[in-house]
Amino acid sequence: MTDWLELTRRACLAGHDLVGWLMWDPGAIAQHAANGVPNGTGWIVAWRLAALDRIAPAAASAMTYSMNADMIAAVLDMTYNATDPAAITATRNASIEPGLEAIAPGLGEQLAPLADDLWRGVDSVHFGARPFFSAFRAEPRPADQPVLSAWLAVNCMRELRGDNHWVLCAAENLDAVEVGLLHSAMVDPDEYESEEWIARSRGNDDAAIAAGWTRLRDKGLATEGALNEAGRTFRIELERRTDALTAPAWREVGETSTRALCDAVSAHHDAFVARIDATAGPKWMPAVRHTS
Repeated sequence: MTDWLELTRRACLAGHDLVGWLMWDPGAIAQHAANGVPNGTGWIVAWRLAALDRIAPAAASAMTYSMNADMIAAVLDMTYNATDPAAITATRNASIEPGLEAIAPGLGEQLAPLADDLWRGVDSVHFGARPFFSAFRAEPRPADQPVLSAWLAVNCMRELRGDNHWVLCAAENLDAVEVGLLHSAMVDPDEYESEEWIARSRGNDDAAIAAGWTRLRDKGLATEGALNEAGRTFRIELERRTDALTAPAWREVGETSTRALCDAVSAHHDAFVARIDATAGPKWMPAVRHTS
């Protein structure tokens, strides 16, 4: 019998690999700069927010959740004083196939035949409380570009998982800083050196970090500025619950195509991590570095 929780976990990691590198892709950032954004600043989130058109900063912050709201507002202001969502989306789409081929030669040809099955999984899900997923699903599907189409479907599945995760975090009354602090339970502590690195990378200052630790302490999840065993157990269970919410969509993709995706991408996992290390630096994109 198929262990769909485990297969979903693998598929979600494949999604992080296929999408994460784009956030620091030099070619995309250079084109973002050519579109008028100084130094291509903010590309890391601008390409995702473009799917939402000219969304209000407060709504964008609610959807990105773990990122500092002032940082999101600044990115939106800088971006839309220079360019528009259509240009950003065109830059994203033009970056996918060259980027994949540079990182993982031949992977695109393995992804292309999976596009229809991946879209079947995407289309099986209702839109309720899934804003990023729904926005990306509404975009055109380039039938004449099967590699890009498959990537866009995987991106939708990744955003589905993200929306599901944020629903669970909100239900647990976790604020943006708590989310970042708790995520340290999912990575190698020796690699990150500090349980605060992830939360700080989202733009949170000393005062915000201190308040986050206090909130986690009051919930019994932290002790003296560090996650305790209850906190680590809670975060790992939150990951399992996220996979459980996302698994039905992968069941619709089907076991054969889901395994084909996982096997194809996992063969290049180290290359994707190396690309992020080279373009962003070590520690970035912790979702591809999970140890649990």
